[in-house]
Amino acid sequence: MKATVLLIDDSKFLRKANELALARFGYSVLTASDGDEGLALAREKIPDLIVLDLMLPKLSGAQLLEALKQDPGTAHIPVVVLSSLPISNAAKLQTAGAAAYFEKAKLGVENGSAALIQAIDKLLSSSRSLANPQKV
Repeated sequence: MKATVLLIDDSKFLRKANELALARFGYSVLTASDGDEGLALAREKIPDLIVLDLMLPKLSGAQLLEALKQDPGTAHIPVVVLSSLPISNAAKLQTAGAAAYFEKAKLGVENGSAALIQAIDKLLSSSRSLANPQKV
C-alpha cells in the first residue's frame, strides 16, 4: 500500500467514486461523512493526507481545516480541499492550511479522479521528501 488517505465528504456517491479511484492506485482509504467523524478519524488514525469537502454537516470543512491545523497531532497532514461551489477565497484556504483546492464541477468524476490522484501523489512525494531528505 502506498499511503493512507482520509476522504471526508457528505456525498456518498463522490466518497465512493474517489475511494475506488484511490484504492485502484494503491492507496489505503478511510472515509467519513461529516466533519465530526472526519476530525475523530484524523486524530485517531493520523492519515498521510486528507481530502476534505468544504460543505459538511455538523462541523464545516473550514472549521475542520482550522481544527486540524491547530492540533499538533494533525497539523502536519496535507489537506486537499474540494467544494461544489466556486471558491473566491482560495487564498484564504491556503492561509488556513489547505495544500490544494479543487472545484468539484471542474473535476468531473472521470477526469477528477486523475487530477485529484495526481495532486495527492505530488503532495505525498513532497511531504516524504521533507520528512526524509536525500543527500545530494
